[in-house]
Amino acid sequence: MRLLRLSSIVALALTIPAIAHADQEGDRLREALRSATAQARAAEDQRAALQAKLTAAEQERERLRKQNEAFRAQVKEAEQAYRQAVKDFNERLTERDDSLEKWKVAYGEAAGVARAKDAERAKFEAEATAFKASTKACEAKNIQLARTANEVVTKYEAMDPFEKVLDHDPVFGLKRVEHQNAAQDYRDKILEQKAKP
Repeated sequence: MRLLRLSSIVALALTIPAIAHADQEGDRLREALRSATAQARAAEDQRAALQAKLTAAEQERERLRKQNEAFRAQVKEAEQAYRQAVKDFNERLTERDDSLEKWKVAYGEAAGVARAKDAERAKFEAEATAFKASTKACEAKNIQLARTANEVVTKYEAMDPFEKVLDHDPVFGLKRVEHQNAAQDYRDKILEQKAKP
């Protein structure tokens, strides 16, 4: 019994450190398990946070993709509007240039007509001035002619019948030469007053 006791004691002594060692090993394993569980939870939390960030990033990327498509559509519309505006502007420029060219031609024609009319006006004014001067000269000559005619008539009326007979008598013709000289003087005066165009 003693042996049994001793063997029990030895066994117990051997089992106590083994039990103590087993308790220590269990504590260490429990601690390792707790640590692994904590790490697993932390990793799971981190994975969940990263998953949330990934989801948020994907949503942000989708939002930015849609925004990018909208901007591209706006840019495309703006480019089309710009091209149309440039086309319209160029058409208006072409129309303006055509209109301007027509106005230039019309202005040139009007200026030519105005110059021709101005030349005609100057010519007619010169002719009118010449005609006025000519008319004044004719009027002056007509006054002289009327005086000469009046003088002839007055001299003829002043002749008495006897002088008339003597002037026209072919036999005597005493005053005939005098009468012919006076007639020639009056003819010369009349011819001097002839209007020359």
